[in-house]
Amino acid sequence: MKWKKMGQIYQPTGEDSWKNQFAICPIPYLIEKDRLRIYTSLCDKNMISREGYIDVNPENPSEVLEISEKPFYDIGRPGSFDDHGCGAIDVVKVEDKLYMYYIGFQMGINVPYYMFGGLSISEDGGYSFKKYSQSPVLDRQGDEIYARCGIQVLNDNGKIKMWYVGSCKEGWTEAQGKLKPLYTMMYTESDDGIHWNKDPIQCMEYANEDEHGFGRPHVWKDGDLYKMIYSIRTYSRGYYLGYAESKDGIHWDRKDGEVGIGLSKTGWDSENLSYAYRFVYKDKTYLFYNGNGCGKTGFGYAVLEKD
Repeated sequence: MKWKKMGQIYQPTGEDSWKNQFAICPIPYLIEKDRLRIYTSLCDKNMISREGYIDVNPENPSEVLEISEKPFYDIGRPGSFDDHGCGAIDVVKVEDKLYMYYIGFQMGINVPYYMFGGLSISEDGGYSFKKYSQSPVLDRQGDEIYARCGIQVLNDNGKIKMWYVGSCKEGWTEAQGKLKPLYTMMYTESDDGIHWNKDPIQCMEYANEDEHGFGRPHVWKDGDLYKMIYSIRTYSRGYYLGYAESKDGIHWDRKDGEVGIGLSKTGWDSENLSYAYRFVYKDKTYLFYNGNGCGKTGFGYAVLEKD
């Protein structure tokens, strides 16, 4: 793969109290034939995230058509798993509904924070969403007591598959004067996209000692082959993007050198790349992604160059 960068699309400028800063984890969804909705998590001054959208022209995603005036839903009540932030991580169509998986963020005392997966559902094609439950659908299980997040869901011919980021048994490590999370890549399945009771499987390992976690994967099928672009978290340089392939969606062959996109020399994506999401529109293949600061400079996109 080789991606041609097309530039930054959107970055909050403090114009609104709830979308004051950051635009994290862009999720493209063709809501109308001439309107591509990009769901994204936006933060207020206190770094509390809520979900909104940026609508763009699918022929030219640099052209912004509309910016959400209010969030789809608010944070949870005090003490709930999403009382300090809730931001979408993926959307998938299940029968006639659109499922939006989001990450609930809760502050900790002995550790910095906890993150678990929630669900909201749209019955009008993605124009509005309602939380399914005040409890997470992807909650603590086994050694994953700090986080089960970074969700990617694929409706694979009726079988609903999930790749996600889970906390390791050790949980945290201290580096550069602060606690850093230890995350691994996991796989699980569901019969309905709501109940994820099947035992998860670890499906990826660190490549070297510099790595200490993964970020949201994005998985698609190319014939019988599963392909993944995912975020890699390192001690030395923060986040960057990797690429892997799999015949069964569980055992992955890392081919990070083939991801086809890297840092720019200057500008909004010159320090980090993360949270990429591939989207095919007509004869074009786009890659939406975050740049510096994992969303601090908003998001932009690239186009896959043809062979």
